Amino acid sequence: MQNFRTDMAVERRDLYRNANKLEDEIKGIECSEQLIDDIVITTVEILDEEGEKALEKKKGTYITIDTKKINNISEEKEEVIISTFSKEILKIVEKHVKKEDEILIIGLGNLHSTPDALGSRVVENIEITRHIKIYLPQYIDKNARSVCAISPGVLGTTGIESFEIVKGIVDNIKPSIIIVIDSLCSKNINRINKSIQIADTGIVPGGGVGNEREALTEETLGIPVIAVGIPTVLDAATIVIDTMNICNISIKEEEIIKTMELNNFNFIVTPKEIDELIENMSNIISEGINRIIIS
Repeated sequence: MQNFRTDMAVERRDLYRNANKLEDEIKGIECSEQLIDDIVITTVEILDEEGEKALEKKKGTYITIDTKKINNISEEKEEVIISTFSKEILKIVEKHVKKEDEILIIGLGNLHSTPDALGSRVVENIEITRHIKIYLPQYIDKNARSVCAISPGVLGTTGIESFEIVKGIVDNIKPSIIIVIDSLCSKNINRINKSIQIADTGIVPGGGVGNEREALTEETLGIPVIAVGIPTVLDAATIVIDTMNICNISIKEEEIIKTMELNNFNFIVTPKEIDELIENMSNIISEGINRIIIS
């Protein structure tokens, strides 16, 4: 694969096919698309080791919900996005757990760094029910799912790895499944703050920006881990490459990336209106998850 950063499986598929001039699907990969209004849902299934090697992603299902935008939209459009996201994540949850099983929600990231605050902001708006179902069951719908949540922070502010915190919680309260939310990195400028990825393979915190920590996966935690993310940042090199392509300037991407790295221009970039975008995106994700809690 080329030297670029992206957490998006659909982007890795497209880049691999383009780099290898493939018209057919990659061996070990299945892909399908669905259109709901103007929202495109792309499902990439990595089936075996050959598919894992091609995309450098774990075997599993990766669903990408592409919207034209998430900020400054009508209530009707927001409802379509929330409903679409909620239905897609519910499909995956129901593959792994029953209605009565407990869900642990983890909001990764740094609350004090806006592009990385998505997970923490989502957790603030989640309908927490576990304590009510245990201590005051008469005050809650008996069909509501048992849900607890935490934002473990980041190593630089806590001195504790996110994995260590999550593993301790899993060992003590023994949930049946984890939903982890985090900000992602994209290779496509048109996906920044406009796409939602859902994966049943877990997540490597910080992987998209080269600060990989201990993975949160079924293999490391002993229970299924669903990862939900929205790309909020991208490489500065991506902006340069996309701009030159728009201007029909002939380039070699590898040379641009290499030149920027040699000159320490390998910045991670985010939109100037990221505060508003994080607020809107966190509301969409939290509302979508809340719907499966009371569904």
